[in-house]
Amino acid sequence: MKLGWYINRLRSMEPAEVLHRLGEAAKQRISKGRHEGWARYPAPQTLTTLTTLTTLPTLPGLRDRLAGADEATRTAIAAAAANTLAGRFSALGRDWPARNPAELFPQTLWRFDPVTSGAWPGPEAYALEIDFRHDGSRGDIKYVWELNRLQWLVPLAAEVLLTDNAGALAAIEAAIASWHAANPPFRGVAWASGIEVALRAISLIVVASLAGDSLSPGARRMIGEILAASRFWLPRFPSKFSSANNHLVAELAGEYLIGLAYGTEPPATRAALIAEIDRQILADGSGAEQTPTYAAFTVELALLCAFAARAAGVPFPESFDNRISAFASFIDSLGEPPPALGDDDEGRVLTLGGDEPGYIGFIASAIAGFLGIPGMTPAPGDLRSAIFGQPSAVSTPPDGLTTFSDGGLTVWRGSLAGHAATLSFDHGPLGYLSIAAHGHADALSVTLALDGQPVLVDPGTYLYGSGGAWRDWFRGTPAHNTLTLYGHNQSRISGAFNWSDKASALWLGPLHASHDGYVKAFGVTHERRIAPGPDGFAITDKLNGGTEEAELVFQLAGDLDTRIDGDTVLVQRAGAPVLTLRFPSPAIAVARGGDTPGPGGWVAPRFGEKLPADRIVWRGNIGPDGVVTRISVAK
Repeated sequence: MKLGWYINRLRSMEPAEVLHRLGEAAKQRISKGRHEGWARYPAPQTLTTLTTLTTLPTLPGLRDRLAGADEATRTAIAAAAANTLAGRFSALGRDWPARNPAELFPQTLWRFDPVTSGAWPGPEAYALEIDFRHDGSRGDIKYVWELNRLQWLVPLAAEVLLTDNAGALAAIEAAIASWHAANPPFRGVAWASGIEVALRAISLIVVASLAGDSLSPGARRMIGEILAASRFWLPRFPSKFSSANNHLVAELAGEYLIGLAYGTEPPATRAALIAEIDRQILADGSGAEQTPTYAAFTVELALLCAFAARAAGVPFPESFDNRISAFASFIDSLGEPPPALGDDDEGRVLTLGGDEPGYIGFIASAIAGFLGIPGMTPAPGDLRSAIFGQPSAVSTPPDGLTTFSDGGLTVWRGSLAGHAATLSFDHGPLGYLSIAAHGHADALSVTLALDGQPVLVDPGTYLYGSGGAWRDWFRGTPAHNTLTLYGHNQSRISGAFNWSDKASALWLGPLHASHDGYVKAFGVTHERRIAPGPDGFAITDKLNGGTEEAELVFQLAGDLDTRIDGDTVLVQRAGAPVLTLRFPSPAIAVARGGDTPGPGGWVAPRFGEKLPADRIVWRGNIGPDGVVTRISVAK
């Protein structure tokens, strides 16, 4: 399996990337044993008339903004801090075992996997030799990394700022001391990925900005050493070529904020960061990675940098503001709830923890607050609103048809049988760069929400490294609301974050597109047209170039159930009709759940969770003349 992964990864690389990877491997070997140990990374010092102090890294403006937080935000901060002080931590659909409040941060905590109860390598292992991609025996590396991001220290620091909470301050100091002792540079799994180094550095900078004046000299020194080691490591092994996605934005944001926090804006890093936003947030506001949540995460990283730059008197250019404003408009158009397109690993930058199902809307609202423009209503108690500001007014999403031609998504908003409806139609590329790491094989798939409730849904993500066959199912074509031939994916999976033989979609006009993902295997292209009407819509599917037995799939939200009557499926919620689907013939099957991926339907409401849900499948011959599925909304 490992050999196959390397072969497929090499096939995704251009010659320049192969040379880069070889050079990087040599640098990694050289760094082992040469660049390790805290002594090599002293904290910057400030000389005073009386003593020498560790220079405190702070982001301008952050402390003042949060000091003016409203009551809802203060209450949310206090609740998040209390949760940590009680020894609780939850992320990615899992609860870590409760810890004794008297010993919150044992050094073993930083390696502990809450799913398997196993331990990942610690200081005995060189970080770049730890196999977190292929060795699934310890669990999914995402869980261990989530705790090591130290983002849960931010509400503790905010509580210190707002209430002088002595317990919160003691917990911050204990956590920093424990992490520092357990994770020397560059040993253990916490140093194994640049994005993790960057997000942890950002957390520590925010903590220092909010509560640094209260920290002891020892804690200030340890923060300084961690940041100094991070500042060395991030540019040494950057994400480049086929890996230059959201990881690169995080690394650049970490470098930029470290420099700015110490009083020296790095202009080259600033320019690179702004250029990456231009690449990864497309001109129409959609995300190049084909996942709104990763686009929101990317924008949140850049937004924090732009906020700090503005406060420091070196604001980002107007072109940056225009690009993130376009992203906010894109999110606004998706409606509530937004479709769960592509991967979502719940990555955050500024968070109070817990589940945030409205995350992308929170970021759109934060953008509007930062720019002083109309936007989505912020959530009560959202930390970002306290920092970036409130929108100048509540925006109104556009009705009718909105096509994001750069990203390849069309959204139709309107009324169907008296219900507020939002329909999405995916005609975009598979993903970003040569490996399309976070895209799903969902060309020409549709989603539908009625009155703010999901009906036809994207199945979600579920798991990454430990997902195995489930990872492939949730991002494969048969799990999505599109056409499948003989269970094949439109694009070929060649690794947990890699694709080959990628389908290419072609936009043919409003709600009309095709893709070539089945040309190589079957000699046909799939063409789909959607025609909305007053009470529903008709979907016409064709196979140009031949006739094949195909499956049309419609994955329902988990709270819906079905009843088959001949060629019609009635969809209900709690016994009340929601819609009907009328197929070309009675060849219909409905499945729900199951022990393995396959005919049964599943949805993943968040990372690490999967729930059974009805999956409707019609099977029949489709050719150039096409077939029509009529979907009617109940009045």
